Amino acid sequence: MPEPWPKVSFIMPTLNAAALLDNCLASVAKQTYPRDRYEIILADAMSKDATREIAAKYGALVIDDRGRDMEQGKRLALQHATGEYIVFIDSDNEITHPDYIQLAVRTLAANPQALGVESYYLPSPKMSSFCAYVTALLHISDPMSWMMSVKPKLVARDREVERWTVPGDSFAYPLGANGFVFRRADLEAARAKEHFQDTHVALHLMQSGKREWLRIRGRGVHHYYVQTWWGFVKKRRRATVHYFNVREETKVSWTKQQSAVPGWIAALYCGSWLAPLYHAVLGMIRDRDWRWLWHPPACFGSLLGTLWGWQTQKARGKERNIHDLQVEQTLRENPKSQIPNPK
Repeated sequence: MPEPWPKVSFIMPTLNAAALLDNCLASVAKQTYPRDRYEIILADAMSKDATREIAAKYGALVIDDRGRDMEQGKRLALQHATGEYIVFIDSDNEITHPDYIQLAVRTLAANPQALGVESYYLPSPKMSSFCAYVTALLHISDPMSWMMSVKPKLVARDREVERWTVPGDSFAYPLGANGFVFRRADLEAARAKEHFQDTHVALHLMQSGKREWLRIRGRGVHHYYVQTWWGFVKKRRRATVHYFNVREETKVSWTKQQSAVPGWIAALYCGSWLAPLYHAVLGMIRDRDWRWLWHPPACFGSLLGTLWGWQTQKARGKERNIHDLQVEQTLRENPKSQIPNPK
């Protein structure tokens, strides 16, 4: 890394995140990036647990977030960021390698055509088998979204650096969270401070011509999305309410950018058992990983959570605050009991 080291801002929305936050911020503290060249900014939605005390332990700046969802929190934190590079990280993330941020910044600086650096989602002993399936195997943490998104295409690989793009004219691939690294200049070009919404920044950059993004082979985050099937259903409920709220406000969605299949087909797929079972068997044969057996029940859970979320959003009318739909997230209590991946 040439001197001086570019400044990096870690952006994180939080709400009662004490169960996961120390694990996340400890992985940030272990980075080889100099401590005086990065800042941690939390937009906290008035947590009632030890979230703020844990943040103070790691020298994070905590901003009062009185918004109605996590995207408003990210937007608020971004307004206070001073880094040349921005890392969007959530409390349920753990950076896998100490050199990830150093490599990501160096790689992004060397590839001006790329819109950012996407994390790989790697399994961890702190995950249940379900969590490992829905993050590390599925990558997109929802079977319906997995069906609708196009499969990204590897452009080139230079040692550990990979260049990816979307095929054809489609932009239907969600990017921008869980350890994703952007240039601040690109975020400003997309006016992210004014209207940041999850995947919309990457979508805007792709539409403006930056169709490539980068991955660093074997590096990224452990994403402790949810440990149980029922927790997953509740997460999909919350995500669906948020999706419809955003779509009503902005009329923008990656799912409308020439998705691989329409939403109704993805719903039919998840409502059946035969097609998901086929992909489960295919995945087990390809990856030699038994956790693909979670695919059929996860598909049903995705459909159930989506329908529940649609009903919830309709019942709420114009009420847009979704903090009360937060789902409890934890780390696996006995990581040594995790059944090893036979791969």
